[in-house]
Amino acid sequence: MGKSKTTTKEFGAAQIVQQSGVRSGQPVVAGTRLTVYDILECFASGMTEAQIIQDYPKLTPESIRAALAYAAERERRLAPGEAS
Repeated sequence: MGKSKTTTKEFGAAQIVQQSGVRSGQPVVAGTRLTVYDILECFASGMTEAQIIQDYPKLTPESIRAALAYAAERERRLAPGEAS
């Protein structure tokens, strides 16, 4: 078995972690198995922050904002360059 690689990004008080052995290496909220994608899907389905936290009590408002910040940062990296 090979070494698992872990990457951590901090967003305020919350962290988003990628570890090769957890959820197939997808970015998750630290201390959970909830992916950034899971949280985005909750919002896309019409859930509010309060409803998400009720369904997933390990999440905090800060961890949800961290997931959104991670997604926004990733989107900026993937977006084609803007013309000057």
